[in-house]
Amino acid sequence: MKEQVYHIDNLDTKEDADKITKALLHVWGISQAEASAQHKTVSIKYDERMASSEDFEQVVKEEGFNLISD
Repeated sequence: MKEQVYHIDNLDTKEDADKITKALLHVWGISQAEASAQHKTVSIKYDERMASSEDFEQVVKEEGFNLISD
């Protein structure tokens, strides 16, 4: 299992955090996802044999959120 944290500049409310968490949990290969509006982050645990970070980035963008490049 691999863990990754994304920073999202427009993750402002608990509702936003719930929305993105729910969307990520529907991605095949993700076993855990948790978004935090307070920290403007989302962390995921996934099986890298089943999915890649590009898959998650696409879901985040499709849900209307902006990833911050590190």
